[in-house]
Parts: sequence; C-alpha cells; structure tokens
Amino acid sequence: MMLKKLLCLIVLTCFSVSNAQIVINEIDPDTPSTDTKEFIELKSATPFAALDGYVLVFFNGSASGLTNLSYLAIDLDGLVTDGNGIILLGNPLVVPAASYTIAQGLIQNGPDAVAIYLGDATDFPTNTAGTTTNLIDALVYSNSGTTSATTLMTALGETVSYNENVNGAAATQSIQRKSDGTYEVKTPTPRANNDGSGIIYNGITVSYTPTSPLTEGQTVAVTFTTDTNVTSDLNFSIVLNYGTFTTSDFTGNLNITIPSGSNTATTTIQLLNDGVNDGDEDMQITIGTLPSDVIVLNNNTIVRVNDINFTTLPFGTPANPTYGNVTSTAPAGYYASLEGKSGTALKQAIQDIIANPSVVRAHTYGDIIDILKTADQNPLNNNQVWQIYTETPRSKVDYQSGSSIIGKWNREHIYCQSRGNYGDTYNLPAHGINTWSSTGPDDIGAGLSDAHHIRAVDGQENSSRNNRNYGVDYNGPTTTPTSSWKGDVARACFYMAVRYNGLNVVNGNPNENIVGQIGDLATLLTWNQTDPRDDFEMNRNNYIYTWQMNRNPFIDYPALANYIWGANAGQVWHAALANTEFVADKIILYPNPAKDNFVISGIATEGKIEMYSVLGQKVFEQNFAGETTFHFNLISGIYMAKITSESNVVTKKIVIE
Repeated sequence: MMLKKLLCLIVLTCFSVSNAQIVINEIDPDTPSTDTKEFIELKSATPFAALDGYVLVFFNGSASGLTNLSYLAIDLDGLVTDGNGIILLGNPLVVPAASYTIAQGLIQNGPDAVAIYLGDATDFPTNTAGTTTNLIDALVYSNSGTTSATTLMTALGETVSYNENVNGAAATQSIQRKSDGTYEVKTPTPRANNDGSGIIYNGITVSYTPTSPLTEGQTVAVTFTTDTNVTSDLNFSIVLNYGTFTTSDFTGNLNITIPSGSNTATTTIQLLNDGVNDGDEDMQITIGTLPSDVIVLNNNTIVRVNDINFTTLPFGTPANPTYGNVTSTAPAGYYASLEGKSGTALKQAIQDIIANPSVVRAHTYGDIIDILKTADQNPLNNNQVWQIYTETPRSKVDYQSGSSIIGKWNREHIYCQSRGNYGDTYNLPAHGINTWSSTGPDDIGAGLSDAHHIRAVDGQENSSRNNRNYGVDYNGPTTTPTSSWKGDVARACFYMAVRYNGLNVVNGNPNENIVGQIGDLATLLTWNQTDPRDDFEMNRNNYIYTWQMNRNPFIDYPALANYIWGANAGQVWHAALANTEFVADKIILYPNPAKDNFVISGIATEGKIEMYSVLGQKVFEQNFAGETTFHFNLISGIYMAKITSESNVVTKKIVIE
C-alpha cells in the first residue's frame, strides 16, 4: 500500500509539473453581511484538467504566530476545470454557481492562508501545521494592512501577504491573481478569467427534492437550473444507472428540455420498491452531451436510495442496549484451563487460549471490511453498520474507498496502529473466511487485522481520535458526547494486551512514540464496570470467533480484567464466583424512569450501589441491605447504576427525569 501511494505521488507530481500545476486564481473571504458569498477559484494551465490527487487546505494565521494551523481541508478528487482552466468553490449564494459547495461563513477573513497540496484531506486533519512538503501553491492574505500571518508565511515559503482591504472595500472586492503570478484587489470575477478574456459559460446545476437519503417507493423531483435563461431550447438526456442501481429500480422521463427564455426544467423519477432486501444503493445523476458554451457544475451527483426491505436483529444498539438476549457460543471447557490460577499464571493461561497458533487464525486487512459489515451491523437495519464513538448508524455502502472522509465509515483500531506497530504483513486484499494464516502471540503483524479491536467508525471521528490515549486525552465526540462505547474499548484493549506479546495497557498518558503502550489503565478499568458488556458486544464476539477461532475473554468474563490489573489482582480465579449473569436476572431497579427515588429488589444480602453519569463521573454511592429505597437529588439524564453484592457486580441503566 505504501509503495502504491508513493508511485501515485510520483505520477501526480510529474503530471502537475508538466501542466504548470494548478494555482489559486482568486479568493473572496470577506463579503457583505454574514459572508454568504465567499468563494475560492482555482486555475489550471490547460483546460478540462482533472484535479484528482490534490487537496485544498485552509490555515488560521495570526500576527503573534500562535495559531497557524489548518481548519479545513477539501479533497479535489473528481473535480475538473472548465475550458478556461477555471473551477469555482464557494457558498450556495455565490453567483454564478460554484462546482463545489463550501458552507456559509467557513472561509475566514484573515490573517490566514490557503494552499494546494498533493495528497488527501486525511493528510491534513484539523490543526495540522503548515508545511512546504508536497506544496503546489499558496496564498497568504488578510483584510488589514497592519497584520499578517508571518509564521504561516515562513511555514509556506511565502514572502508576501495580500491585503483584501487595501482599497478600503474588502466586502466588495476580492484578491485576484495576475498573469505575472502576483495578486491585485478588485471587483470579484467568479468563474471567469480575471482579465475578462475566455469563454463565458452558462452553468447548469442539478438539484433534487426531497433531499437524500431517499427510500425505495419514493418520488423524487430532479431539477436542472442554468445561470441565465437559455436563448433556444436546451435539450439533453440524463442517466441514473450506477453500480447495482439500474433501470429496473426506477421509472421516469430521462430526456430533458429547458425551454427558450427559461432557466429551469424538472423531471419526476419514481423509485421502485422491488420487495427484495438487496441493500442500499446509489443513484447517480449524469447529464449527457451539452452545447459547448454550457457546463455542468455538479455532474455525476450521487443520491442515496435506501432499501426499505431491511431486516432487524433481536437485540438493541449500543446506545440503547439490551442484556441477556445473546449468549456466548464458546465451546464447553473453552476457559477451563483458567480455573484456580492467579497473577501471571492466569494471564499466561488466557494467552495460551486466545493466541494458540495451532487454532487461532489471522485474516487480511481487506477481510476486516467484510467482517465488520456483519460484526458491527446495526441491529435496527441490516444494511447499516453501527459506528463506535459517535454511536450512530451508517449505510454499509458508505465505506471510505477514496480520500474523502465526510459521510463515510472506516476501520478503527482501538489499540491504534502507531502504538502497536503492526506493519504491513497482513495489509492485503480480502481473501475470505477459508483463507487464513496460523498465528501466535509473537505475530504482532496479525494485530493489524485482528477484528476483536477493530470497529466501524465515522471517518471524521476516526481522524479526531487519531492515536490519543483513552480517558486522559480522548473521551469521544466533543459536540455530542457519548459513553456507551467505553466498556467496549476497555475490553478490546485488555484483549490486545494479553493476545500479543509487547502490548500493554498502562496508567497515565504515554507518549504516542512509545510502541506497545496505551492508556489510561485506571480509566479503562472504570469503563469496564460502568459500561457493562451488552448483547451487541456479545454478538460480535460470537461472530468474530467464526473467523478467527478465538474469543475476547474480557467480553465473556468482564471480571477477568480486575484479576489481571485491578482490585482482584493476585487472587485466584474461579469463573463461578466471578459470574454476574445470575445476579443480573434477579436484580430489579424501579421505577425507571425515576424522579427522586427508586427501589432495588432481588438482593437479600448486603450490597453497595454506585451511580455514574454518562461521562463516567461517580455522582452517588450508598451501602444497603436487602430491598431498599434510595432517595437522591440528581439532574435529569441517563445514569449507570453499578450494584455490588458479595463477589457479584451488575450494572443497570436508569433514567432520571
């Protein structure tokens, strides 16, 4: 994979050099009112140039040099310049319309910078420092003559910062490239050569209602709109076929006419329900041949069509978990060798089971995609995966196959790759369940494709998590915090630390450059308790077992973690004493939801209840004996109640109104 990427980079470099490379032709970051007409325009030396392999990156700047980090990266894959070598990216209200839409108010006024690189958006996650590596072109700018992004200028190798407000009219003027490579400030000329020369195009934009995602059986209105009224009938055809989406999936008129004197036409497409669960599909709206003075601004628009005939599973999602509906498929006696052991002998006995080279199988990194489509299937819709951290579903067809991470899901290594140093031995295409390699505890390469610690994840959240330690650094999404993934993560880390020699879970926030360490152990032990294993997690453990012929013992017996690293470390393990299943079935917590009190029944002996918020903070603790009513003063929300009695522990969710 690395070799392939390097070869692609060399080819792209040669391509860009031979075509004088693409440049930043015009930018208008400061526009009237609330910046609703911001845009950036790029220009290639030759017309109709494909921009595959390029990425556009926006950087924050400051006079003090304290920021100078990226805030937006846009993959240019799939975009093509027009006959003038121009392509426009901008807000929805930019006139004429842009080929790529940038959200309103996103381009900052300055002092800032924008740059074109060879690479992908994934190479520039938010807060990436500016660099000249693979840099094609850059522009540093401001809207004040007294401040400039001096540190960014140095980082990007630029010696000039251009002031959009040099004429005192920043809101009505833009920064434009001249033929000598310098820039001037004047009235904006979006989607046109800055000197007024070239072809004047009538751009056509595709839109549809209702907006995606659509479902089988729906009717969709597809509208085609030109910048200006056409002077004669504009006739063209469209194609909707894409992949498995064919003419059998829809009916409707595919021959379009925008009548003379108008700038719009609409066709109605009926999506058909075939009554078969054949998965979600994409419809692609592709406009055919047009007159030479008309260009399509967003051709090949992809529209999601969800299958309405999906199936469900008899258990809940991690966000709304169920317990006890899915039982372990471990063969009788699978864990028998652990009985009576403690300390290092117990840990070794676990490894002897889950890393037995005569039994355990390693599959390829390509196989992981297929494994996750079943192991991480959304219980509410078999055509979706469930994404960890964000705790949201996403269609299986949205797997990230290109450079764009927006709206895509990918493979997340819980014990991240840089910390495990897994290498590329197993970085191969999918071979299927019947092709595998035997693997033991020293085969660290197998960790790259060990499904017990790889989960489906939102592409953007995957980039945000990066290789950060849990608890002390990463605690999930910041915009919409979730916690129902935390126990899953803990048990995956525990598995990896036993399965592979050289991997450890440690306290604190170990440096990312220290191979074989991930933290924070204390946090993970807490998460193992506050987010108990649910039916979803047990189901994926059962399914992965069919591929790898090993299980995650910390899912089958969560209490094992305490005997290796926690409060029971050094004590003798007996599964019967550590088993919490029989307690879970007997304990009842009611009413649920509760207001200012609830009752615990089903425990005749002494016990203790600890309540944790969704952020893992302990908010209530009380000892009790027998059936007890508890009074409290907690804010409304979802809490986890950890109930301990003798050697048994069970965790239940309660809603406080």
